[in-house]
This record gives sequence, structure tokens and C-alpha cells, in this order.
Amino acid sequence: MSKSHEKVEKNVGLMAVLIAVVVSFGGLAEIVPLMNQAEAIEPLPGVKPYPALQLAGRDVYIREGCYNCHSQMVRTLRFETERYGHYSLAGESVYDRPFQWGSKRTGPDLARVGGRYSDDWHRVHLINPRDVVPESNMPGFPYLADAPVDGVQVTRSMKALKALGDPYTQAEIDSAAKDVEGKTELDAVVAYLQALGKNAPRGG
Repeated sequence: MSKSHEKVEKNVGLMAVLIAVVVSFGGLAEIVPLMNQAEAIEPLPGVKPYPALQLAGRDVYIREGCYNCHSQMVRTLRFETERYGHYSLAGESVYDRPFQWGSKRTGPDLARVGGRYSDDWHRVHLINPRDVVPESNMPGFPYLADAPVDGVQVTRSMKALKALGDPYTQAEIDSAAKDVEGKTELDAVVAYLQALGKNAPRGG
């Protein structure tokens, strides 16, 4: 054993400092490339920040805890792509804060649900799921049909997202309250669901 190595092993304080230095460098080597990669991710063609009504619907979706039973991530497994469509790509979720990826599924994955059912189907399903899926254990959300969308809150959300880097224009922010005027939270959730996966690649 070399004298320098012996010195380190016998000096607990010095060893702790050196361990911290090594761990720090190791962490930087792992984390920095990931940070650069995240910044380099570009939105897929057609992927834009959520319009006011869809953004309001997404907020309701998160508030009601829908993510606890529905993931929005199609994994790169054959049985998943055959059922749901093309596996999920990071470029689809650039404007999702927080992102809805995950693998916990009490209900089906919703990453590709947009356009799969009509607006009326979604309305009935959200009010009383068993009217369209008799075996469903999903709770109903009939009160969403009576809750108006808060235009002030949507405007605030858009401003906050713009501060985080979402490319909302000032015109979009200024018109947000008007865009959701007269709309219910049920309308908003349906609009959000109908947008999911619309810009995803086709095929598995």
C-alpha cells in the first residue's frame, strides 16, 4: 500500500472530502449531458402549446386526479403499439408541465385517445362511465357540466407557462378569457382529450 493511499485511509476527514469530490464529478458526468439533451428536444411537427380551452381541460384533468388511473405513455413494446399506436416520443410532451408519462393503468392509456371517440361519447363517459362501458369502475364527473371555465385562471396559467418558455403570443394570452367564455369544465376536458396524440407519428 502506498503512503499516500495509507494517509487517505487513516484520515477520515480527508477521505470524506475526496469521496465528495469523486461523487460530484460522477454526478456532473451523468447529469450535464441529460440537461443538454433535454434542451435539444424539439417539438414534433404540429405540436404547439395548448390553446386556452385545452389548457383549462388539462388543468381539470390534473386537478381531478385522472393521472392516477390513466397514463399517457405508450411503451416500445409490441403489444402496446398494436393496441394504442406509435410509442410515445419526447417531442410530443415538450409543452406538458407536469408531463403525464407513467405506467400505472387502472384505466387505458390515453396518449392516443384524440379522435378515437366522438365528443358526445366523451361527455356521456365523463358524466357516467357505465353508460358506455358497463364494466367500468371509473367514477363519474357530472358536476363538470355545471362548472364554468375560469377565464382569469386560464390567462394566469398561460402567462406562467410563457415565463417557463412556452411560446404563447401576447395575442393568445389576451384572448384566453374570451376563448373559454361560456364553456364548462366538461367542454374543456373533452377538448383536451380530443387533442391527445393528434400529432403523433402513425403506425407502431
